[in-house]
Amino acid sequence: MTYQNYTALSVAVTNGVAYVTLDNGPINLMDMTMLLDLDRVGRELQADAAVKVVVLQSANPDFFVAHADLSLIQALPAEIPPREEKLGMIHAVLDRFRSMPKATIAKIEGRCRGGGSELALACDMRFATLGKGVLGQPEVGVGIIPGAGGTVRLPRLIGRGRALEVILGCADFSAEMAERYGYINRALPAAEIDYFVNSLAQRIAGFPAQTIALAKQSVDAADTTLADDLAYEEQLFVQAAHSDGAKRRMAAAMDAGMQTPAMEKCCFTHIWGPLAGV
Repeated sequence: MTYQNYTALSVAVTNGVAYVTLDNGPINLMDMTMLLDLDRVGRELQADAAVKVVVLQSANPDFFVAHADLSLIQALPAEIPPREEKLGMIHAVLDRFRSMPKATIAKIEGRCRGGGSELALACDMRFATLGKGVLGQPEVGVGIIPGAGGTVRLPRLIGRGRALEVILGCADFSAEMAERYGYINRALPAAEIDYFVNSLAQRIAGFPAQTIALAKQSVDAADTTLADDLAYEEQLFVQAAHSDGAKRRMAAAMDAGMQTPAMEKCCFTHIWGPLAGV
C-alpha cells in the first residue's frame, strides 16, 4: 500500500513497522486537518496486511501533539446529532489505534497534553523521553473535561485517584513521574528512546500477524464496556463545552496566548493563576 498525500503527517513502512510522523504546524495541534489524516491513515493501516506494528512519533522535537484545537471545540454543536454509530468521529479515530489488529506504540519526545495525551492513551504502549516528555490533561482548566478518551482510559491505566489528580489538577507530568504513575510504559534517555522503540517494534513485527491480533483481542476482552463509556464521556464533554464557565475560560485562554508556541512551552501549572477569576 502507498501512503501519500497527507497534510499533517507522513508514513514510512520498514519490515512490517509503519512509522507515522505527525507534522502539523508549530505545535502539532490536533485540529480537523490532523484528525482527518489520522482517520484516513488509521483505516489504511488497519487494512494493510503487511503492517504488524504502528509507531506514532512527531517531527517536532518540542511537541508530540500539543492538544486539541480549542477553536474546534468552541464550534461544536450543543447537542450530539443522531447517528447509528456508538462512537463519535474523534472517539472512532483514536480508538482505531487501540482496536486495529496491530501493535500500536506512541513515542513521546515532547509535550503531549489534552488530545495528544488521549491519542497516546489510545495506543497499546507509550514511551517518553526523560527531560523532554511532558504529559497532561489540562481540559478542566479551560472549563471542559477530557473528551477524547481521557476520563475513560486514564483511570483504567493508573487508577481512579491518580487519574483524578491528573484530570482535576491540570498539572504537567514529566516523563519520570508519568512512568512512576503508570501513565507511560517507560521513560527513557533521549539517546536511547529511538533504539528501544525501534527494537521493540521490529521484534514484535517478526511474530505472526494473527498471533499479535489474537493477543490484543484477548487482552481487550477483559473490558467490554469501553465503547459505552466513551459514548457517555462524549455526552458529558459536549455538556461541559457549552457551559458558561467553559465559554469564558476557553476565550480567556486563547486571548492569553494558548495555542501559540511560547505559551504552550510553559508549564501549564502556571497558566491557571491568571484565569482564576474568569
